[in-house]
Amino acid sequence: MEENEEPAADARAAEGSSPTGLSAAEAQRRLAEHGRNELERGRGRPAWRLLVDQFLSPVIGLLTAACVIAAVLGEVADAIAIAAIVVLIGLIGFFQEYRAERALLALRTLTAPRARVLRDGHLALVPAAEVVPGDILSFEAGDIVAADARVLEAHDLTTNEAPLTGESQPVRKQAEPVAADAPLAERFDRVFMGTAVVDGAGLAEVVATGMATEFGKIAALLAEASEGDDETPLERRLAQVSRVLILICLGIVAVIAAIGLLRGDPWLDVLMMAVSLAVAAVPEGLPAVVTIALAIGVQRMAKRRVLIRRLKAVETLGCVTVICTDKTGTLTAGVMQVRELWGADQARLLDAAAACCDADYDAEKDEGVGDPTEVAILRAAAARGIRRPELEEARPRLRERPFDADRKRMSIARADGRLYVKGAVESLLPLAVGADVAAIERANDDLASRGLRVLAVAVRDLRPDERSDDPEAEPPAEADLELLGLIGLADPPRPEVIDAIARAHAAGIETVMITGDHPRTAHAIARELGLLERPLAGVHTDDAASADSDADADAEENKKKAPPLVHARATPAEKIAIIREWRDRGAIVAMTGDGINDAPALREAHVGIAMGETGTEVTREAGDVVLTEDNFADILEGVREGRGVFANIRKSLVYLLAGNTGELGVMLSASLLGLPIPFLPLQILWINLATDGLPALALVMDPTDPAVMDAPPRDPAEPILGRREWRQIALIGLLDGGLVVAAFAWALGHRDLESARAFAFCVLVLGELFRALAARSRTRTFWEVGVLSNRRLIAVIVASLIVQLGLLHWPVSASFFGFGHLSSADTLIALGLALVPVSVLEILKLVARRLRPPADAGGSEPR
Repeated sequence: MEENEEPAADARAAEGSSPTGLSAAEAQRRLAEHGRNELERGRGRPAWRLLVDQFLSPVIGLLTAACVIAAVLGEVADAIAIAAIVVLIGLIGFFQEYRAERALLALRTLTAPRARVLRDGHLALVPAAEVVPGDILSFEAGDIVAADARVLEAHDLTTNEAPLTGESQPVRKQAEPVAADAPLAERFDRVFMGTAVVDGAGLAEVVATGMATEFGKIAALLAEASEGDDETPLERRLAQVSRVLILICLGIVAVIAAIGLLRGDPWLDVLMMAVSLAVAAVPEGLPAVVTIALAIGVQRMAKRRVLIRRLKAVETLGCVTVICTDKTGTLTAGVMQVRELWGADQARLLDAAAACCDADYDAEKDEGVGDPTEVAILRAAAARGIRRPELEEARPRLRERPFDADRKRMSIARADGRLYVKGAVESLLPLAVGADVAAIERANDDLASRGLRVLAVAVRDLRPDERSDDPEAEPPAEADLELLGLIGLADPPRPEVIDAIARAHAAGIETVMITGDHPRTAHAIARELGLLERPLAGVHTDDAASADSDADADAEENKKKAPPLVHARATPAEKIAIIREWRDRGAIVAMTGDGINDAPALREAHVGIAMGETGTEVTREAGDVVLTEDNFADILEGVREGRGVFANIRKSLVYLLAGNTGELGVMLSASLLGLPIPFLPLQILWINLATDGLPALALVMDPTDPAVMDAPPRDPAEPILGRREWRQIALIGLLDGGLVVAAFAWALGHRDLESARAFAFCVLVLGELFRALAARSRTRTFWEVGVLSNRRLIAVIVASLIVQLGLLHWPVSASFFGFGHLSSADTLIALGLALVPVSVLEILKLVARRLRPPADAGGSEPR
């Protein structure tokens, strides 16, 4: 037994195993005993749950209560109208999230559908799900390992374990056992389920299948992680607003009812007034505004290659203060490249290195097969005009010594009479003659300190007796070599990432790199990305067994102040702990990744962001957001749109509540002054839905302010409506309410009650429509914002004006809503009065500008 943590699995594997593999009968018995070799996959949210979730918000509950009250009081038209709005809102959210779920299904891929195993002494191709402990796996380059297994034979065997460990370089495997407590990335005697065989071939005995594998352990950790159903900042803020509205509604209704009853008004009139007030207090258009705003955000993000799986993630992205990200394949390209050449003749150095490669590379398609390090060398050589097919034709290989883990080098003798050798510097340097050892060691240390994998390349002329092409002859000795130089390779940062990280920092967002890679590699990449220039610089090694000699000496002191920005050798459990530490500090955390080892952390974060192209199926299912082109910079576009969504929701909410406050002011003032009810419940409902609701929907379609990323992230505790917004709502409500009450009182003295209601209705409705122009910005006038920058709003205002005037002047609709006759002269007077609120608000902006400069940044101005 070689792994203390897998005694049961190893015991099972040993039982009944033999060099010829398992018998078919024994395999069936073990399959029945241990189960299928599959990971337990979450089924996702069923369609019915998606639908139900849309109706659980407090605002929807408020609307539902208003609908029930209206129905109980016999106001059928009101009840039907409110119910229709509730259903419409739910369906919009449902179809948006349902479509995103279906889009995710289209991204799914199968990993290892079949596996080659020894059964009854013969190789057999079986479904990977039927592999059992004790099976002998056979694999070669290009295969996906079907289960965790102990290596029995390794012939130049290397695997890509990046999805599991985050280690970007291929891992060479061996049959010799390693220490039982070795980190996962250093278990060279094991191959793991879901990893890819890069080169070579081998045999391995299965020790764990299904949920007992390392991938299975991550899947179990994923199930234990937060399901991501915590309330989003927007949901918390809207819940606060809903509670405030409920208290205001109940308070005003109680006051008005008490006044009416004390005054001796008929109880039916008091009840009608109370219902009218309740309807006036509830912003029926709010849920539609929020849902449409999020849906518009989804569409805009999709155009920027950001697929939103869960609607609420749209606004949460805009709140993000910390982006935790995996390194391999996210911050880096996920492909090895030659980063640096050291030597007197770099062309000759690359030529010799290409002559000592077994991989193949198609320069036209930029595709390679074989060891990624060799593919990188051949790619760099092709860029200098050195092409593998021409090299093989001009200098056919005679004999070779394959790479050996003990020698740490390989060599190929070719028909041009030369021996080409490449390998580890410490392996080739003792074999070189006439080399400047000190200079080579300095160069090696410099390249290695920057996280590069360093290879030395050497050549020598073959003696006449060594030029035989007899495959049985002993390969030429690797001695008396001329060392041509060194090649530094690494998985480089993506070109767009360095700028994206700088832009994120300018926007007040910290980027935290979490990787399972070696600390030295993490340090080098972090330095190149600019992460080590931050105040929290330093690499924290989460694996205590891997001390980082290059880590900042003050890293521990910095850790006491705030979590470090770079973590190396992090396991899936440690990634979750890092995210929780940031969350405990009040940060809104996004986590990005592509490997299965990232999936639990994605689920734990406020927003999980998965890579669509290179991401595993498990990772994509764990994420709230999928980047369809694996571009880290697209995250910032998502943040930008998220901030824009919040700013638009805020301005629309202020617009709606200001209108509701004006209506409440009218109703309350009329009651206190002993005037008749200015508006009936159906009239108020029409104002809230058609007059206020439609412009509010157009407001949430406002383009995102270009300056929105110049401001820091919003404080997660900041309410959606702060003191400034409530002052603005009160001011507008007082302005609208006072104007409409005055208009209603005047009309009562000159017209009958129904006509007075029509006149007041016209003043209120037209005033609300015109005020939408001023609602687009708190500090800029509507012509400065751009009259035609939101054509939908202009179209809504024009169309609503026509509809409202038609509703008042068409006898059928006027009778249905309870309006009396409104003359053309009264209509013109109402039109003039309706221009008062918007004119006052625009003038106040100009006055305020003289007192202080504008600071409008999409709703993120100083408070």
